[in-house]
Amino acid sequence: MGKAEIDADFPPTTPAPMRDQDLWHQFIGPNAERYLEQFKKFGPENSPRFAFTWNWPAFLFVSFLWFLYRKMYLYALLYAIGPMISTYLTGDMTIGIAWSMIAGATANYIYYWHCREQIAAIKKRGWSNPAGQDQALKEAGGVQPYVIYVGIAFYVLFIMTMITLIQQGELGGDRPPGKPAKPTASGSV
Repeated sequence: MGKAEIDADFPPTTPAPMRDQDLWHQFIGPNAERYLEQFKKFGPENSPRFAFTWNWPAFLFVSFLWFLYRKMYLYALLYAIGPMISTYLTGDMTIGIAWSMIAGATANYIYYWHCREQIAAIKKRGWSNPAGQDQALKEAGGVQPYVIYVGIAFYVLFIMTMITLIQQGELGGDRPPGKPAKPTASGSV
C-alpha cells in the first residue's frame, strides 16, 4: 500500500467549527457558567427580553470597574462620569448608590447584549481557521485584569475631586442660588 492510497483512505481532517455554546464560553471567560445561567432568564435567543437579575460585582465594586473588566468600555465611561456629574449637579454625595443599584440590576442584561453582538460579529467573518476564531474570541471577550488598575487610578481621582469640591463648599448644604422659592400664601381667614 502506497502513501497515496493511505492518504485517500484517510483524508485530512479539519477541526469542526465551534458550537455556539462553546463560542459563548470562550468569549465570556471566567465565570462563564454563572453568566450563561443568568442569560437564560432573558428568554429565547430570537426574542430576548429584559428580566431582573442581580450582578453583585457590578453593584459592589464601583460599577465602572466591572464594565472595564468585562471590556465594555462605553458603559465604563458612562458609569465613571455619570455619578460624578450627577453628584456635582445635585450636590448629593449619595447619588452614586443609585448608579450602583442601576448597574447591579442591568449589568447582566447589558453584558448579554455585548456578548451576543460581539460573538455574532466574530461568527460573521466565516473563519476557515478555528485557531484564528479562537484568538478573536479571546481578544474581543474575556476580561482585562490590568484595566482594574486604570479604574482604581480614575476612582482615586474622583475621590480627590469630591474632597476638593467639599473643601471649596461646592458640595454640601449650600446650593448656588437658583430659582427663588414660590411665596407661600399667608393670609388670615
